[in-house]
Amino acid sequence: MTLHEPVELVPVTELGDVHLIAVGGAGMSGVAALYADLGVRVSGSDRADSPVLQQLADRGVRVHVGHAAEQLGGADTVVVSSAIAVDNPELVEARRRGLRVWHRSAALGALVLGRRGIAVAGTAGKTTTSAMLATTLVHAGLDPSYVVGAPLQQTGTSAALGAGEHLVIEADESDGSFLQYPAEVVVVTNVEADHLDNWGTEEAYRDGFRRFVTAPGVQAVVLCADDPGAAALADRVSELGDDGPELVLYGESPLADLVLSDVVVDARSTRAHLVWRGNEEGELVVAAPGHHNALDAAAVYAVARLLGVDSATALAGLAAFAGTSRRFERVAEVGGVLVVDDYAHHPTKVRAALAAGRAAAGPGRLLVCFQPHLFTRTRDFADDFGAALALADELVLLDIYPAREEPIPGVTTALVEQASARRLGAEHVHWVPRAEVAATLAALARPGDLVMTVGAGDVTTVARELAAVLAGGEDAG
Repeated sequence: MTLHEPVELVPVTELGDVHLIAVGGAGMSGVAALYADLGVRVSGSDRADSPVLQQLADRGVRVHVGHAAEQLGGADTVVVSSAIAVDNPELVEARRRGLRVWHRSAALGALVLGRRGIAVAGTAGKTTTSAMLATTLVHAGLDPSYVVGAPLQQTGTSAALGAGEHLVIEADESDGSFLQYPAEVVVVTNVEADHLDNWGTEEAYRDGFRRFVTAPGVQAVVLCADDPGAAALADRVSELGDDGPELVLYGESPLADLVLSDVVVDARSTRAHLVWRGNEEGELVVAAPGHHNALDAAAVYAVARLLGVDSATALAGLAAFAGTSRRFERVAEVGGVLVVDDYAHHPTKVRAALAAGRAAAGPGRLLVCFQPHLFTRTRDFADDFGAALALADELVLLDIYPAREEPIPGVTTALVEQASARRLGAEHVHWVPRAEVAATLAALARPGDLVMTVGAGDVTTVARELAAVLAGGEDAG
């Protein structure tokens, strides 16, 4: 995968028939759905069938399982994700025909044209924050469009076309996509080194965020004052002076425009007191455990107020948020054991997820099943993962999920195992074959425990497998 520099955008109505390769992916499916809703003739392919493909078919998308050149049909524009290999037969055929080939970020960026774009970025927290924002603006009656990285629990979809003027985007920094979006308001939740396989250096990665917050057309920048990486962007924005965007800081820092205090986390929710610009107070409540969720909600409140939503409506919208798929998702409770699934795959995300799990477990134990994601990320952050995973009482590890990468000599789950064992003790760290994971977790669990499956790969299937084992083989999903 490589970085993608922005390209010149044209309106969706000028793209002709559109074909998306890997249309079943979390990001691609949302773009396909909105294009279809706009009346564009859309087709797409993916390597395997899935419920997402059926959902797209129900919205009028012509879907194919597997990749073949003839599936392009009469497409005028072909959209690819960063995961598509250069020898994909559909991509090869598109280039042979001289068709317009766009990265997914350009296809999403074209949707912003004619709308007021709100782009939410950050190393961690962007999915939850953008989903919270979409929910809040819907509650406020603004009827926004949105494309986020996971289905909202309220709607069951990650993308919707609203009649309002706003479009909420989860802006992915991993491949430079966030630089493509012509946003009016941008949010940065935090900035910590990640995706160095693409960016090369930490400084290059951080410079991408600097470009993001100072892009032409940005009118307001909302930053987390508590995160050093995000807060450092404030200086770059301030350098633009009166010609630059409005700068808004949020967090527990007394210097923030929105100050949080008295954060309380319990098994099902997070509460905090907020003060907006020194004279507006309120009680923030979100139905998701975790200190990080209070900060994400604060970012949403700030954006809502900038858009003219009144305080009471913004707080009510946040209270209505029911979460997203794979973000501390409660999968089942069987025999007194709560099973939760979470997408966290960067050390900071893992630490935040486990801190929420620790609070939700109360007097019970926290058991964690973690699957490292990518060889490069494991190589770069193995010790940081060990520190984050030390919040668990018992840790079960899977082999690395390679995704798009080839193995790297010497880089295995053993790096995380060793880093975790130094902190937890070797007797509490279990690296087991995939086929034995559910049984291992079931043997470790006892009533009152919380079990979390954590990672961006196929570890998510373990949660329901475990629930079934705990239920004696019955379907607990």
